[in-house]
Amino acid sequence: MQHSSSFSLSLFYLLFLSTTTTSYAHNITQILAKHREFSTFNRYLTLTHLASEINRRQTITVCAVDNAAMDDLLDKHLSIYTLKNVLSLHVFADYFSSKKLHKITNGTTLTATLFQATGEAPGTTGYINITNTKGKKVGFTTEDNNGHFSASFVKSVQEIPYNISVIQISNIIQSSEAEAPVSAPSEIDIIDLMTNKGCKEFAKLLENSKITKTFTDIMENGLTVFCPIDKVVNSFLPKYKNLTKNGQTSLLLYHGIPDYHSLGMLRSKNGFINTMATTKGKNNKYDFSVKNDGDNVKLDTNIVTAKITGTLLDEEPLAVYKIDKVLQPSELFKAQSIINNSEDTAPEPSSGGDDDGDVPADATADKNGAMIMSANGWLMTFILSIGLVFV
Repeated sequence: MQHSSSFSLSLFYLLFLSTTTTSYAHNITQILAKHREFSTFNRYLTLTHLASEINRRQTITVCAVDNAAMDDLLDKHLSIYTLKNVLSLHVFADYFSSKKLHKITNGTTLTATLFQATGEAPGTTGYINITNTKGKKVGFTTEDNNGHFSASFVKSVQEIPYNISVIQISNIIQSSEAEAPVSAPSEIDIIDLMTNKGCKEFAKLLENSKITKTFTDIMENGLTVFCPIDKVVNSFLPKYKNLTKNGQTSLLLYHGIPDYHSLGMLRSKNGFINTMATTKGKNNKYDFSVKNDGDNVKLDTNIVTAKITGTLLDEEPLAVYKIDKVLQPSELFKAQSIINNSEDTAPEPSSGGDDDGDVPADATADKNGAMIMSANGWLMTFILSIGLVFV
């Protein structure tokens, strides 16, 4: 009987410790991924880095709009920097559940947004007026609205009290201040950047192949480049010269991704990614796998595995990273022809020193509102429960 009661007590204690070693987290990217009608909104939260900001905050409300409403916004051809201001106006620095929205004291309230928090909003234009209108509808507009509500509450998407509330609103909240043009970073000469930061030989290959314009033409819409250091490019030149002209072009394009990826975004990728060399046809994928290996980010082509060893530039929409090997696509090289991948490796400092510090949308939590238990908590619980069995 004594052993039975001790066992029961240990189980109770186990459950108690389990509940006390947990924490809650949210991931806006994963929440919206369940709803295809918000796919465009979700994508631009990531592109503007708002997703990571949302995930870092403890109390937040996100006003999502469907793809049709986003299409209307994108038809204005705003820069990515201006789009960030517009979308940040749709993220409230307070928790508003569906119930709370319909029971606002005195029927109206003002709430601050991330647009106000950035300091980009002139005066108090980053505040949103939330009002219960006739017919029990909830309207949203900027503070100086002259009685006009540009968006209204549609439904609750997901609520994790009192952490995050994701709601759908009917339209983009109109704001001339948020849509005001934002100056883009000064134009960057990608060849000069590489030449001055340890990738001079790769820059020469780009210039000699006359495809530099291919990179610069898409830079405004997002570009990520992986630049092999000089030593490995020089040792790789005999293989490069044996390729046809088209093969050389494909290899160079293979080092570019037609989209912006911060180091944090790459760390959370853990999957295949298409490159600028990707063409239609099942035999011309020209992709590689991005792998998170602790603090390191590795690029696996099935021929070689390269490591990101430094950041030349990470300023949206352009990211340029230094890597310790030339990326060799399987479309151009056979695995058995690479006797020793370490030939192309040169010592470089760890990428940890060049981390941009950005926390990606996908890195905050594995599951929305999941209860995350640490390994130490489990170990302590197990040891204590075993001890209690023998009391």
